[in-house]
Amino acid sequence: MIEITLEGLNKRQRVLADIMWSIEDYDQVERFIKSLPNREATECRSIIQMMRMELVENYREAMGIEENDLAKSAIDKIRKL
Repeated sequence: MIEITLEGLNKRQRVLADIMWSIEDYDQVERFIKSLPNREATECRSIIQMMRMELVENYREAMGIEENDLAKSAIDKIRKL
């Protein structure tokens, strides 16, 4: 089982992330996002990007691929947003 840990999310963002993670079909996730006010929809899209980055990081670690300093710097900047 894949476990994604996103650090730095506030309570509302954690709830949104949990809801999206519990939905099995991405089309349903998109429908969920479209039902939200702009602020929350934007947060959801940012959370999805963070989830994708975390999945890539997990894959990189599992495959034993060394970190690229430039890539790590870019990811760290995005995580701090």
